[in-house]
Amino acid sequence: MASEVQNFYKNKYIFLTGGTGFLGVAIIEKILRSAPEVAGIYLLMRPKKGKVIEERLKELTKNPVFEQLLQTQSDDIFKKLIPVSGDVGENFLGLSPADQATVVENTNVVIHSAATLDFQATLRPTVNINLLGTKRVLELCTRMRNLKSMVHISSAYVNSYLTEAEEKLYPCTETAQKVVDLVDTLSDAALDDLLPKLLKDHPNAYTFTKQLAEHEVNKHAAQFPCAIIRPSMITGAWKEPTPGWTISKNGPQGFLMGASKGVIRRLPVGVDLVYDYIPVDAVVNQTLVLGWYMGTNSFREVKVFHCTSSTSNPFKWNSVVDHVNDHLHKYPLKSAIWYPRLKFVSSLWVYKLASIFVHILPALVLDLLLRVTGGRPMLMRLHTNVWESLNRLEKFIFTEWKYHNPATQQLAQSLPEKDKQLFNFNVAQLQWPEYFVQLTQGVRRYLNNEHPKSLDAARRKDKVLFVVDLVFQVLIFALLGWLLATVFGSSSSLFWVYAIGSYLLFSLL
Repeated sequence: MASEVQNFYKNKYIFLTGGTGFLGVAIIEKILRSAPEVAGIYLLMRPKKGKVIEERLKELTKNPVFEQLLQTQSDDIFKKLIPVSGDVGENFLGLSPADQATVVENTNVVIHSAATLDFQATLRPTVNINLLGTKRVLELCTRMRNLKSMVHISSAYVNSYLTEAEEKLYPCTETAQKVVDLVDTLSDAALDDLLPKLLKDHPNAYTFTKQLAEHEVNKHAAQFPCAIIRPSMITGAWKEPTPGWTISKNGPQGFLMGASKGVIRRLPVGVDLVYDYIPVDAVVNQTLVLGWYMGTNSFREVKVFHCTSSTSNPFKWNSVVDHVNDHLHKYPLKSAIWYPRLKFVSSLWVYKLASIFVHILPALVLDLLLRVTGGRPMLMRLHTNVWESLNRLEKFIFTEWKYHNPATQQLAQSLPEKDKQLFNFNVAQLQWPEYFVQLTQGVRRYLNNEHPKSLDAARRKDKVLFVVDLVFQVLIFALLGWLLATVFGSSSSLFWVYAIGSYLLFSLL
Protein backbone atom coordinates (compact mmCIF):
# COMPACT_ATOMS: atom_id res chain seq x y z
CA MET A 1 0.00 0.00 0.00
CA ALA A 2 1.29 3.44 -0.92
CA SER A 3 1.66 6.07 1.77
CA GLU A 4 -0.31 9.31 1.85
CA VAL A 5 2.61 11.31 0.48
CA GLN A 6 3.19 8.77 -2.28
CA ASN A 7 -0.51 8.82 -3.20
CA PHE A 8 -0.45 12.61 -3.37
CA TYR A 9 2.34 12.62 -5.97
CA LYS A 10 0.85 9.79 -8.02
CA ASN A 11 0.03 10.97 -11.57
CA LYS A 12 1.09 14.53 -10.73
CA TYR A 13 3.52 16.75 -12.62
CA ILE A 14 6.22 18.64 -10.70
CA PHE A 15 7.98 21.76 -11.97
CA LEU A 16 11.48 21.97 -10.46
CA THR A 17 14.03 24.77 -10.70
CA GLY A 18 17.65 24.25 -9.63
CA GLY A 19 17.44 20.57 -10.55
CA THR A 20 21.12 20.26 -11.48
CA GLY A 21 22.39 21.53 -8.11
CA PHE A 22 23.25 19.49 -5.02
CA LEU A 23 19.79 19.71 -3.49
CA GLY A 24 17.97 19.55 -6.83
CA VAL A 25 19.65 16.30 -7.90
CA ALA A 26 18.79 14.76 -4.52
CA ILE A 27 15.14 15.85 -4.90
CA ILE A 28 14.94 14.22 -8.34
CA GLU A 29 16.43 10.97 -7.05
CA LYS A 30 14.07 10.81 -4.10
CA ILE A 31 10.97 11.43 -6.21
CA LEU A 32 11.93 8.73 -8.71
CA ARG A 33 12.78 6.24 -5.96
CA SER A 34 10.01 6.88 -3.44
CA ALA A 35 7.24 8.29 -5.65
CA PRO A 36 7.90 6.49 -8.97
CA GLU A 37 4.27 6.82 -10.08
CA VAL A 38 4.70 10.58 -10.47
CA ALA A 39 3.54 11.63 -13.94
CA GLY A 40 6.69 13.59 -14.67
CA ILE A 41 9.17 16.21 -13.49
CA TYR A 42 9.65 19.33 -15.60
CA LEU A 43 13.27 20.36 -15.14
CA LEU A 44 14.11 23.97 -15.93
CA MET A 45 17.57 23.71 -17.50
CA ARG A 46 19.76 25.96 -19.58
CA PRO A 47 22.42 25.07 -22.15
CA LYS A 48 25.83 25.26 -20.51
CA LYS A 49 29.42 25.00 -21.71
CA GLY A 50 28.26 24.24 -25.23
CA LYS A 51 25.96 21.42 -24.15
CA VAL A 52 22.26 21.41 -24.97
CA ILE A 53 19.81 20.53 -22.21
CA GLU A 54 19.35 16.97 -23.46
CA GLU A 55 23.08 16.36 -23.07
CA ARG A 56 23.05 17.89 -19.60
CA LEU A 57 20.13 15.69 -18.61
CA LYS A 58 21.95 12.59 -19.81
CA GLU A 59 25.00 13.60 -17.75
CA LEU A 60 22.79 14.19 -14.72
CA THR A 61 21.38 10.65 -14.88
CA LYS A 62 24.94 9.25 -14.71
CA ASN A 63 25.42 10.71 -11.22
CA PRO A 64 26.19 8.00 -8.62
CA VAL A 65 23.23 9.32 -6.60
CA PHE A 66 21.03 7.13 -8.81
CA GLU A 67 22.86 3.85 -8.08
CA GLN A 68 20.35 2.87 -5.39
CA LEU A 69 17.41 3.76 -7.63
CA LEU A 70 18.69 1.65 -10.53
CA GLN A 71 18.85 -1.43 -8.31
CA THR A 72 15.04 -1.53 -8.38
CA GLN A 73 14.22 0.44 -11.55
CA SER A 74 15.38 0.30 -15.17
CA ASP A 75 16.72 3.29 -17.11
CA ASP A 76 13.17 3.85 -18.31
CA ILE A 77 12.46 5.63 -15.02
CA PHE A 78 14.42 8.60 -16.40
CA LYS A 79 11.71 9.11 -19.02
CA LYS A 80 9.83 10.80 -16.19
CA LEU A 81 12.38 13.65 -16.42
CA ILE A 82 11.22 16.28 -18.91
CA PRO A 83 13.82 18.99 -19.61
CA VAL A 84 12.53 22.41 -20.58
CA SER A 85 14.98 25.01 -21.80
CA GLY A 86 15.01 28.11 -19.66
CA ASP A 87 16.73 30.19 -17.01
CA VAL A 88 15.36 31.83 -13.85
CA GLY A 89 17.47 34.87 -14.75
CA GLU A 90 15.44 35.58 -17.89
CA ASN A 91 11.96 37.00 -18.43
CA PHE A 92 9.26 34.31 -18.41
CA LEU A 93 12.03 32.02 -17.11
CA GLY A 94 13.36 31.88 -20.66
CA LEU A 95 10.64 29.39 -21.56
CA SER A 96 9.36 29.21 -25.13
CA PRO A 97 5.63 29.91 -25.58
CA ALA A 98 5.06 26.20 -26.25
CA ASP A 99 6.89 25.11 -23.08
CA GLN A 100 5.09 27.76 -21.06
CA ALA A 101 1.75 26.42 -22.25
CA THR A 102 2.71 22.83 -21.41
CA VAL A 103 4.01 23.66 -17.95
CA VAL A 104 1.04 25.89 -17.12
CA GLU A 105 -1.45 23.26 -18.29
CA ASN A 106 0.05 20.25 -16.52
CA THR A 107 1.96 21.30 -13.39
CA ASN A 108 0.51 20.36 -10.01
CA VAL A 109 3.43 21.05 -7.65
CA VAL A 110 6.19 23.66 -7.96
CA ILE A 111 9.50 23.33 -6.11
CA HIS A 112 11.69 26.41 -6.49
CA SER A 113 15.25 25.55 -5.58
CA ALA A 114 17.29 27.68 -7.99
CA ALA A 115 19.42 30.43 -6.44
CA THR A 116 22.87 31.92 -6.61
CA LEU A 117 24.70 30.85 -3.45
CA ASP A 118 27.79 32.97 -4.05
CA PHE A 119 28.50 35.04 -0.94
CA GLN A 120 30.84 37.22 -3.03
CA ALA A 121 28.24 38.06 -5.66
CA THR A 122 27.27 41.69 -6.15
CA LEU A 123 23.74 43.05 -5.98
CA ARG A 124 22.82 42.88 -9.67
CA PRO A 125 23.16 39.09 -10.20
CA THR A 126 21.70 38.22 -6.79
CA VAL A 127 18.66 40.42 -7.40
CA ASN A 128 18.20 38.93 -10.85
CA ILE A 129 18.41 35.28 -9.72
CA ASN A 130 17.25 35.23 -6.10
CA LEU A 131 14.62 37.96 -6.14
CA LEU A 132 13.43 38.39 -9.73
CA GLY A 133 13.90 34.67 -10.40
CA THR A 134 11.45 33.93 -7.59
CA LYS A 135 9.02 36.55 -8.90
CA ARG A 136 9.16 34.93 -12.35
CA VAL A 137 8.41 31.49 -10.89
CA LEU A 138 5.49 32.92 -8.91
CA GLU A 139 4.10 34.68 -11.97
CA LEU A 140 4.14 31.35 -13.81
CA CYS A 141 2.40 29.73 -10.82
CA THR A 142 -0.48 32.22 -11.06
CA ARG A 143 -1.23 30.90 -14.53
CA MET A 144 -1.18 27.20 -13.59
CA ARG A 145 -4.65 25.72 -13.76
CA ASN A 146 -4.14 22.73 -11.51
CA LEU A 147 -1.54 23.93 -9.04
CA LYS A 148 -1.87 22.21 -5.65
CA SER A 149 1.14 23.64 -3.83
CA MET A 150 4.29 25.69 -4.21
CA VAL A 151 7.40 25.08 -2.06
CA HIS A 152 10.02 27.81 -1.99
CA ILE A 153 13.45 26.71 -0.78
CA SER A 154 14.94 29.64 1.12
CA SER A 155 17.70 29.64 3.75
CA ALA A 156 17.86 29.82 7.53
CA TYR A 157 20.45 32.56 7.04
CA VAL A 158 17.99 35.04 5.52
CA ASN A 159 17.70 36.31 9.09
CA SER A 160 21.37 35.89 10.00
CA TYR A 161 21.41 39.37 11.53
CA LEU A 162 19.48 37.69 14.38
CA THR A 163 21.19 35.07 16.53
CA GLU A 164 17.79 33.47 17.23
CA ALA A 165 15.00 33.18 14.68
CA GLU A 166 11.50 31.73 14.64
CA GLU A 167 9.53 30.14 11.82
CA LYS A 168 7.97 33.37 10.62
CA LEU A 169 8.55 36.19 8.17
CA TYR A 170 10.64 39.05 9.50
CA PRO A 171 10.21 42.56 8.09
CA CYS A 172 12.55 43.73 5.34
CA THR A 173 14.37 47.03 5.61
CA GLU A 174 13.78 47.73 1.91
CA THR A 175 11.01 46.93 -0.55
CA ALA A 176 11.63 44.57 -3.43
CA GLN A 177 10.45 47.15 -5.96
CA LYS A 178 12.85 49.79 -4.67
CA VAL A 179 15.77 47.39 -4.92
CA VAL A 180 14.76 46.30 -8.43
CA ASP A 181 14.45 49.93 -9.52
CA LEU A 182 17.92 50.69 -8.18
CA VAL A 183 19.39 47.76 -10.09
CA ASP A 184 17.61 48.91 -13.25
CA THR A 185 18.85 52.49 -13.04
CA LEU A 186 22.28 52.51 -11.36
CA SER A 187 25.66 51.42 -12.70
CA ASP A 188 27.58 48.53 -11.16
CA ALA A 189 29.97 50.97 -9.47
CA ALA A 190 27.08 52.96 -7.98
CA LEU A 191 25.42 49.77 -6.75
CA ASP A 192 28.64 48.65 -5.10
CA ASP A 193 28.88 51.99 -3.29
CA LEU A 194 25.25 51.79 -2.18
CA LEU A 195 25.31 48.13 -1.12
CA PRO A 196 26.45 48.56 2.53
CA LYS A 197 23.63 51.05 3.13
CA LEU A 198 21.07 48.67 1.63
CA LEU A 199 22.36 45.61 3.48
CA LYS A 200 22.40 47.25 6.92
CA ASP A 201 22.87 44.22 9.22
CA HIS A 202 22.79 41.62 6.43
CA PRO A 203 26.24 40.06 5.88
CA ASN A 204 25.95 39.89 2.08
CA ALA A 205 23.68 40.33 -0.94
CA TYR A 206 22.71 36.65 -0.83
CA THR A 207 20.87 36.79 2.51
CA PHE A 208 19.43 40.21 1.63
CA THR A 209 17.86 39.10 -1.65
CA LYS A 210 16.70 35.74 -0.29
CA GLN A 211 14.78 37.56 2.45
CA LEU A 212 13.14 39.83 -0.13
CA ALA A 213 12.19 36.73 -2.14
CA GLU A 214 10.34 35.27 0.87
CA HIS A 215 8.10 38.31 0.95
CA GLU A 216 7.33 37.87 -2.74
CA VAL A 217 6.14 34.34 -1.95
CA ASN A 218 3.98 35.70 0.84
CA LYS A 219 2.18 38.02 -1.61
CA HIS A 220 0.80 34.97 -3.44
CA ALA A 221 -0.22 32.90 -0.41
CA ALA A 222 -3.88 33.78 -0.84
CA GLN A 223 -3.82 32.56 -4.47
CA PHE A 224 -2.30 29.11 -3.95
CA PRO A 225 -0.80 27.19 -1.01
CA CYS A 226 2.78 28.34 -0.41
CA ALA A 227 5.38 26.95 1.96
CA ILE A 228 8.83 28.35 2.69
CA ILE A 229 11.45 25.89 3.88
CA ARG A 230 14.64 27.31 5.37
CA PRO A 231 17.52 24.83 5.45
CA SER A 232 20.71 25.72 7.29
CA MET A 233 24.11 24.51 5.96
CA ILE A 234 23.23 21.49 3.81
CA THR A 235 25.65 18.59 4.23
CA GLY A 236 26.04 15.07 2.86
CA ALA A 237 23.35 12.43 3.13
CA TRP A 238 22.43 10.95 6.50
CA LYS A 239 20.65 7.85 5.17
CA GLU A 240 19.38 8.36 1.63
CA PRO A 241 20.09 7.33 -0.99
CA THR A 242 23.45 6.27 0.46
CA PRO A 243 24.96 7.48 3.75
CA GLY A 244 27.56 10.17 3.07
CA TRP A 245 26.55 10.90 -0.54
CA THR A 246 27.42 14.44 -1.61
CA ILE A 247 28.43 16.46 -4.63
CA SER A 248 28.80 19.69 -2.65
CA LYS A 249 32.17 21.03 -1.55
CA ASN A 250 30.66 23.55 0.85
CA GLY A 251 30.82 23.20 4.62
CA PRO A 252 32.35 20.23 6.43
CA GLN A 253 32.54 17.99 3.36
CA GLY A 254 34.78 20.57 1.69
CA PHE A 255 37.04 20.67 4.75
CA LEU A 256 37.24 16.88 4.80
CA MET A 257 38.00 16.75 1.08
CA GLY A 258 41.02 19.03 1.44
CA ALA A 259 42.16 17.44 4.70
CA SER A 260 42.05 13.94 3.25
CA LYS A 261 44.36 15.11 0.45
CA GLY A 262 46.77 16.42 3.07
CA VAL A 263 46.57 19.99 1.74
CA ILE A 264 44.23 21.44 4.39
CA ARG A 265 45.97 21.13 7.76
CA ARG A 266 44.35 23.88 9.84
CA LEU A 267 40.68 24.71 10.16
CA PRO A 268 39.28 27.82 11.92
CA VAL A 269 36.27 26.76 13.99
CA GLY A 270 34.87 27.38 17.45
CA VAL A 271 34.80 23.82 18.75
CA ASP A 272 32.40 24.75 21.56
CA LEU A 273 29.95 26.64 19.35
CA VAL A 274 26.78 25.07 17.96
CA TYR A 275 26.99 24.71 14.18
CA ASP A 276 23.71 24.22 12.35
CA TYR A 277 24.29 21.44 9.81
CA ILE A 278 21.41 19.62 8.11
CA PRO A 279 21.82 16.49 5.93
CA VAL A 280 20.59 16.83 2.37
CA ASP A 281 18.14 13.92 2.66
CA ALA A 282 16.38 15.61 5.57
CA VAL A 283 15.89 18.71 3.42
CA VAL A 284 14.64 16.63 0.48
CA ASN A 285 12.17 14.67 2.57
CA GLN A 286 10.76 17.74 4.28
CA THR A 287 10.44 19.56 0.95
CA LEU A 288 8.38 16.71 -0.54
CA VAL A 289 6.28 16.37 2.60
CA LEU A 290 5.53 20.10 2.45
CA GLY A 291 4.33 19.73 -1.12
CA TRP A 292 1.83 17.14 0.14
CA TYR A 293 0.98 19.00 3.35
CA MET A 294 0.23 22.28 1.61
CA GLY A 295 -1.56 20.55 -1.23
CA THR A 296 -3.96 18.68 1.03
CA ASN A 297 -4.88 21.60 3.27
CA SER A 298 -6.74 24.81 2.50
CA PHE A 299 -4.15 27.29 3.76
CA ARG A 300 -4.45 30.89 2.65
CA GLU A 301 -1.34 32.14 4.38
CA VAL A 302 2.30 31.30 3.87
CA LYS A 303 3.76 28.62 6.15
CA VAL A 304 7.41 28.84 7.20
CA PHE A 305 9.48 25.85 8.33
CA HIS A 306 13.05 25.71 9.62
CA CYS A 307 14.88 22.63 8.36
CA THR A 308 17.62 22.94 10.95
CA SER A 309 19.38 21.11 13.79
CA SER A 310 20.60 23.80 16.21
CA THR A 311 17.67 23.49 18.63
CA SER A 312 16.55 19.90 18.03
CA ASN A 313 19.93 18.15 17.81
CA PRO A 314 22.76 20.68 18.22
CA PHE A 315 26.17 19.79 16.80
CA LYS A 316 29.47 20.94 18.28
CA TRP A 317 32.81 20.15 16.74
CA ASN A 318 34.11 19.11 20.15
CA SER A 319 31.98 15.96 19.81
CA VAL A 320 34.10 14.74 16.87
CA VAL A 321 37.31 16.79 16.98
CA ASP A 322 39.34 13.97 18.59
CA HIS A 323 38.24 11.47 15.96
CA VAL A 324 38.45 13.35 12.66
CA ASN A 325 42.07 12.41 11.99
CA ASP A 326 41.32 8.79 12.90
CA HIS A 327 38.59 8.76 10.24
CA LEU A 328 40.96 10.27 7.67
CA HIS A 329 43.46 7.46 8.27
CA LYS A 330 40.86 4.71 8.43
CA TYR A 331 39.50 5.86 5.06
CA PRO A 332 42.57 7.45 3.42
CA LEU A 333 42.99 8.50 -0.21
CA LYS A 334 45.14 6.78 -2.76
CA SER A 335 45.55 10.23 -4.32
CA ALA A 336 46.68 11.95 -1.08
CA ILE A 337 49.50 14.44 -1.62
CA TRP A 338 50.75 14.44 1.99
CA TYR A 339 50.02 12.69 5.25
CA PRO A 340 46.69 14.06 6.56
CA ARG A 341 46.83 15.83 9.90
CA LEU A 342 44.00 18.31 10.57
CA LYS A 343 44.11 20.68 13.53
CA PHE A 344 41.34 23.03 14.64
CA VAL A 345 42.22 26.61 15.63
CA SER A 346 39.99 29.07 17.45
CA SER A 347 40.62 32.33 15.61
CA LEU A 348 41.35 33.67 12.15
CA TRP A 349 44.64 35.31 13.12
CA VAL A 350 45.99 32.00 14.49
CA TYR A 351 44.78 30.26 11.35
CA LYS A 352 46.48 32.81 9.09
CA LEU A 353 49.73 32.64 11.04
CA ALA A 354 49.75 28.85 10.98
CA SER A 355 48.68 28.85 7.34
CA ILE A 356 51.90 30.57 6.29
CA PHE A 357 53.86 27.53 7.47
CA VAL A 358 51.49 24.63 6.82
CA HIS A 359 49.66 25.87 3.69
CA ILE A 360 51.43 28.68 1.84
CA LEU A 361 55.09 27.57 2.00
CA PRO A 362 54.34 23.90 1.19
CA ALA A 363 52.04 25.05 -1.64
CA LEU A 364 54.85 27.12 -3.18
CA VAL A 365 57.18 24.12 -3.10
CA LEU A 366 54.65 21.62 -4.42
CA ASP A 367 53.44 23.95 -7.18
CA LEU A 368 57.06 24.44 -8.24
CA LEU A 369 57.48 20.66 -8.42
CA LEU A 370 54.30 20.41 -10.47
CA ARG A 371 55.59 22.99 -12.94
CA VAL A 372 58.91 21.18 -13.26
CA THR A 373 57.20 17.84 -13.88
CA GLY A 374 54.72 19.28 -16.38
CA GLY A 375 51.75 19.30 -14.03
CA ARG A 376 49.26 22.09 -13.41
CA PRO A 377 50.02 24.12 -10.27
CA MET A 378 46.89 24.61 -8.16
CA LEU A 379 47.68 24.66 -4.45
CA MET A 380 48.65 28.32 -4.19
CA ARG A 381 45.48 29.30 -6.01
CA LEU A 382 43.45 27.12 -3.65
CA HIS A 383 44.98 28.59 -0.49
CA THR A 384 44.83 32.13 -1.85
CA ASN A 385 41.10 31.74 -2.51
CA VAL A 386 40.56 30.34 1.00
CA TRP A 387 42.60 33.18 2.53
CA GLU A 388 40.62 35.85 0.67
CA SER A 389 37.25 34.32 1.53
CA LEU A 390 37.86 34.01 5.27
CA ASN A 391 37.10 37.62 6.13
CA ARG A 392 33.75 37.36 4.35
CA LEU A 393 32.97 34.08 6.10
CA GLU A 394 34.15 35.02 9.60
CA LYS A 395 30.60 35.83 10.74
CA PHE A 396 29.43 32.40 9.62
CA ILE A 397 32.42 30.60 11.14
CA PHE A 398 32.33 32.12 14.61
CA THR A 399 28.66 32.96 15.18
CA GLU A 400 26.26 30.61 16.94
CA TRP A 401 22.67 30.72 15.70
CA LYS A 402 19.56 29.13 17.13
CA TYR A 403 16.82 28.38 14.64
CA HIS A 404 13.71 27.31 16.48
CA ASN A 405 11.67 24.75 14.56
CA PRO A 406 8.48 23.72 16.44
CA ALA A 407 6.44 23.68 13.20
CA THR A 408 8.93 21.31 11.59
CA GLN A 409 8.98 19.04 14.63
CA GLN A 410 5.20 19.00 14.84
CA LEU A 411 4.93 18.16 11.14
CA ALA A 412 7.42 15.31 11.53
CA GLN A 413 5.51 13.86 14.50
CA SER A 414 2.12 14.18 12.78
CA LEU A 415 3.06 12.17 9.70
CA PRO A 416 1.39 8.79 9.15
CA GLU A 417 3.67 5.99 10.30
CA LYS A 418 4.58 4.86 6.79
CA ASP A 419 5.50 8.37 5.74
CA LYS A 420 7.64 8.78 8.87
CA GLN A 421 9.71 5.89 7.52
CA LEU A 422 9.69 6.87 3.84
CA PHE A 423 10.16 10.63 4.25
CA ASN A 424 12.02 10.97 7.53
CA PHE A 425 13.35 14.43 8.41
CA ASN A 426 13.41 14.09 12.20
CA VAL A 427 17.09 14.85 12.80
CA ALA A 428 16.69 14.43 16.55
CA GLN A 429 17.44 10.77 15.78
CA LEU A 430 20.78 11.58 14.12
CA GLN A 431 24.01 10.57 15.90
CA TRP A 432 26.66 13.11 14.92
CA PRO A 433 29.81 11.01 15.63
CA GLU A 434 28.45 8.17 13.49
CA TYR A 435 27.34 10.64 10.82
CA PHE A 436 30.88 12.03 10.45
CA VAL A 437 32.26 8.54 9.89
CA GLN A 438 29.77 8.17 7.02
CA LEU A 439 30.51 11.66 5.71
CA THR A 440 34.26 10.92 5.59
CA GLN A 441 33.55 7.84 3.49
CA GLY A 442 31.14 9.77 1.31
CA VAL A 443 33.70 12.50 0.64
CA ARG A 444 36.20 9.81 -0.31
CA ARG A 445 33.80 8.09 -2.69
CA TYR A 446 31.89 10.97 -4.26
CA LEU A 447 34.12 14.06 -4.05
CA ASN A 448 37.53 12.45 -4.38
CA ASN A 449 36.17 9.74 -6.71
CA GLU A 450 37.90 6.84 -5.00
CA HIS A 451 36.08 3.52 -4.99
CA PRO A 452 36.03 1.43 -1.80
CA LYS A 453 38.01 -1.23 -3.70
CA SER A 454 41.05 1.08 -3.62
CA LEU A 455 41.03 1.29 0.19
CA ASP A 456 43.75 -1.32 0.82
CA ALA A 457 46.14 0.40 -1.56
CA ALA A 458 45.28 3.76 -0.02
CA ARG A 459 46.06 2.47 3.48
CA ARG A 460 49.44 1.23 2.32
CA LYS A 461 50.20 4.65 0.85
CA ASP A 462 49.02 6.30 4.09
CA LYS A 463 51.66 4.35 6.02
CA VAL A 464 54.35 5.44 3.57
CA LEU A 465 53.23 9.07 3.84
CA PHE A 466 53.40 8.81 7.63
CA VAL A 467 57.07 7.81 7.46
CA VAL A 468 57.83 10.50 4.87
CA ASP A 469 56.10 13.13 7.00
CA LEU A 470 57.98 12.01 10.13
CA VAL A 471 61.37 12.08 8.38
CA PHE A 472 60.55 15.46 6.83
CA GLN A 473 59.69 16.97 10.22
CA VAL A 474 62.88 15.64 11.81
CA LEU A 475 64.95 17.14 8.98
CA ILE A 476 63.15 20.49 9.01
CA PHE A 477 63.39 21.03 12.76
CA ALA A 478 66.97 19.76 12.82
CA LEU A 479 67.77 22.35 10.15
CA LEU A 480 66.02 25.05 12.17
CA GLY A 481 67.97 24.02 15.27
CA TRP A 482 71.26 24.22 13.37
CA LEU A 483 70.36 27.64 11.87
CA LEU A 484 69.39 29.08 15.27
CA ALA A 485 72.51 27.68 16.92
CA THR A 486 74.63 29.23 14.15
CA VAL A 487 72.88 32.60 14.25
CA PHE A 488 73.18 32.93 18.02
CA GLY A 489 76.70 31.50 18.10
CA SER A 490 75.61 28.81 20.54
CA SER A 491 77.52 25.65 21.26
CA SER A 492 76.65 22.51 19.34
CA SER A 493 75.18 21.04 22.53
CA LEU A 494 72.28 23.52 22.25
CA PHE A 495 71.48 22.37 18.72
CA TRP A 496 68.79 19.92 19.87
CA VAL A 497 67.40 22.40 22.39
CA TYR A 498 66.70 24.83 19.55
CA ALA A 499 65.31 22.03 17.37
CA ILE A 500 62.93 20.74 20.04
CA GLY A 501 61.98 24.29 21.07
CA SER A 502 61.10 25.10 17.44
CA TYR A 503 58.96 21.99 17.26
CA LEU A 504 57.10 22.85 20.45
CA LEU A 505 56.46 26.44 19.31
CA PHE A 506 55.25 25.24 15.95
CA SER A 507 52.89 22.74 17.56
CA LEU A 508 51.06 25.65 19.20
CA LEU A 509 49.97 26.93 15.77
